[in-house]
Amino acid sequence: MAATDQKPSLDLVFLAVSSLYNNPNSAEKERASLWLGELQKSVHAWTIADELLHHKRDLESCYFAAQTMRSKIQQSFYELPLEAHASLRDSLLEHISQINENTNTVIVTQLCLALADLALQMPAWHQPIFDLITRFSQTHTWPLLEILTVLPEELECRSVRLGENRRIEMLENLKVCAPTVNEFLKHCCSSFGEDLRENVQANIKIIRCFTSWVSVSAISLENLTENVVVSRAFEILHQKSDREKSQPVAGALHDAATDCICTLLQCLEDNNNHQVLEMYLFNSVLALEVSYHLSVANEDQEKSLNYCRIFTELAESFLDKIISHSNDKTQHYAVKILDLVLICVGHHDYEVAEVTFNLWYLLSEELYQKNSKSSTDLFRPYVERLITALCRHCQIEPDHEGLLEDGDDFKDFRLKVSDLIKDVVFIVGSSNCFRQMFISLQSPGVTWDSSEAALFIMQAVAKNILPTENEIVPKVVEAILNLPENTHIAVRYTSVLLLGELCEWVEQHPTSLDPILNFLICCLSQQGIGAAAATALQNICAACNEHMARHVPILLQLLHQVDTFAIANNAIIGLLKGVAAIVGCMPHGEVPGALRELCLLQTNPLCHLMEQNINVLRGTKTDPVVWLDRLSSVFRHVTVRLGDGETNPCKSIALEVWPVLSHAMDKYQNDLRIMERCCRSIRFMLRCVSQQVGELLQPLVSQLVRLYGTHQHSCFLYLGSILVDEYATDESCINGLLDMLQAFITPTFNLFQEEDGLRNHPDTVDDFFRLCARLLQRAPLEFLQCAALPPILQCALMACSLDHKEANTSVMKFFYDLINTGYSSKSHDLEKRKVVQNILNEHGQQLVTNLIHACVFYLHTYMLSEVADVFIELLQMDRDMVCKWLSAALESLPKQGQGGIVTATPQQLNDFYVSVTRSDTSKSVTHALKDLTRLYR
Repeated sequence: MAATDQKPSLDLVFLAVSSLYNNPNSAEKERASLWLGELQKSVHAWTIADELLHHKRDLESCYFAAQTMRSKIQQSFYELPLEAHASLRDSLLEHISQINENTNTVIVTQLCLALADLALQMPAWHQPIFDLITRFSQTHTWPLLEILTVLPEELECRSVRLGENRRIEMLENLKVCAPTVNEFLKHCCSSFGEDLRENVQANIKIIRCFTSWVSVSAISLENLTENVVVSRAFEILHQKSDREKSQPVAGALHDAATDCICTLLQCLEDNNNHQVLEMYLFNSVLALEVSYHLSVANEDQEKSLNYCRIFTELAESFLDKIISHSNDKTQHYAVKILDLVLICVGHHDYEVAEVTFNLWYLLSEELYQKNSKSSTDLFRPYVERLITALCRHCQIEPDHEGLLEDGDDFKDFRLKVSDLIKDVVFIVGSSNCFRQMFISLQSPGVTWDSSEAALFIMQAVAKNILPTENEIVPKVVEAILNLPENTHIAVRYTSVLLLGELCEWVEQHPTSLDPILNFLICCLSQQGIGAAAATALQNICAACNEHMARHVPILLQLLHQVDTFAIANNAIIGLLKGVAAIVGCMPHGEVPGALRELCLLQTNPLCHLMEQNINVLRGTKTDPVVWLDRLSSVFRHVTVRLGDGETNPCKSIALEVWPVLSHAMDKYQNDLRIMERCCRSIRFMLRCVSQQVGELLQPLVSQLVRLYGTHQHSCFLYLGSILVDEYATDESCINGLLDMLQAFITPTFNLFQEEDGLRNHPDTVDDFFRLCARLLQRAPLEFLQCAALPPILQCALMACSLDHKEANTSVMKFFYDLINTGYSSKSHDLEKRKVVQNILNEHGQQLVTNLIHACVFYLHTYMLSEVADVFIELLQMDRDMVCKWLSAALESLPKQGQGGIVTATPQQLNDFYVSVTRSDTSKSVTHALKDLTRLYR
């Protein structure tokens, strides 16, 4: 099979579909998939899909056709001329009218989505909802409910590029139709009767449809207390299941009812002036407490989760009122819901408790912002109960042996608990929480699992304990240092981590340092807790580095043995960070010896790998990345304070390490992963010694240029930007750095000129324009006058629409620095201003047009702030010229979208123009750009 510009025969399409689903040959399946994918992109897909649906030969071809029709309408509606819209609508209506109870639900969903997307994009269809209800309400209730459900959902879906104007227009249409839809749903409820067990699927569809309309605010909140669907949802939630006499209500029906009530509560939160509905929902939800307890008694966890969702949603919807209307003497009546939520937190399964976490985050955020002691005091009892319950949930199973494994769901839950407690603990006070956990540790008959959980909670708040605390912490530290040998490993593991979290307290109590260090060093070699000991040591080394210099010899001796311990490489890197931080605080005369030993521990094994030509086995000691990562961590964390004109004591070590790194770059030049780590090591080495190793510049640049010509690893460009940052302030180095840029350009642009080159190489775009921006910052005039600038500008203009976050940010930063160089130049430096002005005179219009088109058609909303920064720089340089450029750019935008939909009106474009041209802040331009993009999406 070969794709062709001609419309393929139906027999060929049937053959391809059959091959895709039924051919046992994977190569043939792949060929069929590629061919059908190309067919879906072609204009012939419209008629092919229609014909396949008419033939109804088999399930696979019907599914392919329905899915094709939906995707074409959603993504390629512009391909159809206006006069073809009505016939497409009629054809889809005909297909839907042939749906019966035997039709596959997936096909029905795809056809209904297709019709919904068509209705949204076809302004000539004036009353789609009334027409659909009139045509199908008596004969095809199932597909009609599906269409009415997905239509509001598709209205909110940004994959359908309607634009804000059409969305508003269609939302108003939905609101007009809402009473009719409500009547239809009421009719459906009565038609299917009240026996929920007999009509599970029908009731699910009714409730889902209602929920969909409520979620977009199409159905008004007025009079919902008497709405039959809301009543049915609560009826379902109240229904008691007796396992001996009848089957419980289907779980999917319970889920649909839960979604419905939660959606109503979310709408109530956004529209809090409906007091009658507010009281109705509040009382109705509180009445579900008995049903929740029944679900717990019946061990029906799915229902327990649903009730917890509803209670939590109710609490969130009332949270502002609960906080703002509570004072020293009274509390808002809705505070009772927090008791219900806490009952759920007390559920035996931690997954139920986890549902409530966002509520507690919101509560802590509101109380923190309010900063009122009386308000905080009112909520302290609730948070105390929360922490007690969470501590119980964090208990490991009593018969569990060993430690929790990474990736374990329960371990992930405990990490979330730790994060939550760090957020809410200020409400009860860290010291109070710490003391309460310590008291629980001393309870008679305390078990290892409850002890470990208490220690885990203490670990979460330890860094908030005042370093001057002298009552509880010394007792905790002493108890940990004297743990019996037979203590469960999980208790020892958490205790060791707790010591590390107390590092700031240790820093203020230097007499505790020696016994703690000795204890942790002993723990390093112990199976299971070595990683915790390494983490704790790293924390203490970092916090106490000024007290640690005398311990460097023993720490270095320890690092010689560290690979014999059962700890991961990341833990070893953490140790190296801590020791490197201490070395940086040593007297300058002692730094070289200690740093040399630290580096040799990494470079010697690396040299051995290269000299013996040992095959790389990823993640093992034969992997150069292991040693390069360790070397990076050393140079990154050795920070030496220097006086004016003082020689960096790390210089001699950097010069010793450089030949090893240079050799590694030549040896492993084919391997991107290793090259990235080599460049990273060189980066931190250069940062460590700054400009004091200028003799490395020429050989390093030569090597980078040579290697980049063969292997276009973007990390070479990144390292080039580091060299510019460090050395371009030295005028004698500028020409060499510009020659480096020139040498980089040909290989780089060869990559970009491939098909989709910019999109396929975002890291190279990112690193290349970071290099250019650094040159603009460090050597602006020399860069602006270099021969490479014109092609760089053209490339940057094309890259404006690249929707890769980091790459686009670097391009925008390049333009920002370019413009800033022009308008911020001092009066004595008019040459730079003149060069930049000439560049903008030639390229300014294209730049502004490209930026506008990028924002409207390509970039994600979260990327617009960087574009706004460029606009502000342009406005500050020449506001009048920007006004002309922006006016022309807006003229180039399409005035009318697909299918006759009005995208942006002249007034809206004018409002945007005025907003931008009068702006003085990036924030205001960002808001204007967001408003503009909504009109086209």
